[in-house]
Amino acid sequence: MKLRVYLDLSNAVTRRRVAALLRADGEVALVGTAEDADLVVSERVVATAAPGAVARGGALTARELEVLRLVARGLSNKEIAADLRITTHTVKYHLAAVLEKLGVRSRTEAVSLGVRKGLVPL
Repeated sequence: MKLRVYLDLSNAVTRRRVAALLRADGEVALVGTAEDADLVVSERVVATAAPGAVARGGALTARELEVLRLVARGLSNKEIAADLRITTHTVKYHLAAVLEKLGVRSRTEAVSLGVRKGLVPL
């Protein structure tokens, strides 16, 4: 039996993205009305699903989160670059964006805030 989900999202981009994620799961069926649904995904659910992901400078991208999590594991820029198959320059670019968006000045502060906000698992 499939989980029937209704998307109560006014933002078209968010609705398309969430719908695409749900359609990828063969056990989920999108329905046209809330009355037909087992689960209703609303604006409030989407806004609170990733606490701290929307930081002062905007939301962290998936790659920025990856970089932050690798920093939290103690990897150097060179090790992160090798792990993600990108250049060290690109790692520095992503790390600078993470620091800016989180409003911190160092890798240590970024990891500390990331842990407190639930962005970095313990």
